Amino acid sequence: MIPSPSRDEPAGPVGRPVEPPPGITDARLARQIAFLLEIDQLKSVLRQSHLIDRSRRENDAEHSWHLAMLAVVLGEYAAAEVDQARVVRMLLIHDLVEVYAGDTFLYDTQAAAGQAERERAAADRLFPQLPGDQADELRALWEEFEARRTPDARFARALDRVQPLLLNFYTGGSTWRPHGVTRADVLNHQKTIEDGSPALWEYVRVMIDEAVRRGYLRV
Repeated sequence: MIPSPSRDEPAGPVGRPVEPPPGITDARLARQIAFLLEIDQLKSVLRQSHLIDRSRRENDAEHSWHLAMLAVVLGEYAAAEVDQARVVRMLLIHDLVEVYAGDTFLYDTQAAAGQAERERAAADRLFPQLPGDQADELRALWEEFEARRTPDARFARALDRVQPLLLNFYTGGSTWRPHGVTRADVLNHQKTIEDGSPALWEYVRVMIDEAVRRGYLRV
């Protein structure tokens, strides 16, 4: 059975305003700290992918960190010249909306149908918690990532597709097999990778064929 968007329950009430300690008078700093504490909830949003050691599922914060490292290490394979720092920033903020929207499993077509609406509503709620200039800046980066119209965004989106494929392959199809994911299901998303990095797509293509041969993916 394909799961619905999921998150573990946070320790405290979602969206509860964070009051600064008595004596703090810098309202901008207090607002920034409150935002940073709010997005700590990303650590409780579980994805379907398992850690390489298969001990548990990864969370969204771990996913975002791993993607940022992919950008640092694999930047030379972008389809076009990219601003690596902007790509890293996009990847660090691209899933922040899942604090409220939850994670949507890529192969759950029913949940994916409402994903854009859920995540846009979450963005409307989350980013305004920052001071206006930073809210506008981070929202613009998030929108750029979603639209995939720039080389930076296309490379960032490609990495966002590659990372779970790597985790799936190197954990023996730990997410693919329980949900009956097929080779065609994975290939349906090939353009997102190929547009951002033909070199990474070639690696993934070979990996997918090997996954089928090993029985990790259904034909």
